[in-house]
Amino acid sequence: MAQEGTAGPAGAARLGRAIGTAPSAVGGVVLLLPGGAETSSRRPSPLAGAGVRALGRRLAQDGREAGLVTHVVHYRCRGWNGAQAELARDTNWAADEIVRLYGDVPVCLAGVDMGGRAALRAGGHAAVNSVLAMAPWLPEDDVAAPPEPVKQLAGRRVLIVHGTNDERTDPELSFRFAERAKKANRDVCRFEVHSDGHRLQQHQAEVLALASDFVMGTLFGADFARPLEDALAAPPPLGLRMPLASGFGRSLRR
Repeated sequence: MAQEGTAGPAGAARLGRAIGTAPSAVGGVVLLLPGGAETSSRRPSPLAGAGVRALGRRLAQDGREAGLVTHVVHYRCRGWNGAQAELARDTNWAADEIVRLYGDVPVCLAGVDMGGRAALRAGGHAAVNSVLAMAPWLPEDDVAAPPEPVKQLAGRRVLIVHGTNDERTDPELSFRFAERAKKANRDVCRFEVHSDGHRLQQHQAEVLALASDFVMGTLFGADFARPLEDALAAPPPLGLRMPLASGFGRSLRR
């Protein structure tokens, strides 16, 4: 199994080293997508991946016996940059690289902030079976521009998690996106973390438990916790405004 990070040509995106102890056989992969900027040609900071490493460590720990590997995607530049959608393009490259490294294994795209938008946009890649977007940055509705696409998510399970007090990325925009996505794909749900901000630190334990439950269910067929199962099955808006209860991951397992 490849432990080292890999990269394309000079100036290209690259995969970070696998997080945690490598399983003996790889059965599924999570690509961790850090945040970015709306417009920038600068290289990402070396610390850019720090915001997703806690998630990566939790997933690597919970999924090791099942054969889960997690990698941070290091983008070519930190900006989305309009129609170029740089971060989504780098995410597609990373999914191709996972196929090259590990073969035909299911992939979950897990992104935060602008990485959440990249995960949702690149969710149509053939290797991807699920998408996790945490506090995703999504554009305002603009009559002069096409809406953020959702049809690529058909056939994937999608989980969006957003703090209700997020002052950096608007939770109402992720709700509107989820509403449109649910019309194209019934396997979409969204959890609201009441009183939490952009970094989802106030209820980090619950958020990580929810993310782990989703990944283990989508990549390896484990039973979902009842709240997640109910959110996926519920009609809108119920399944798109599901509250993330305190203690999730401890007392709410079936």
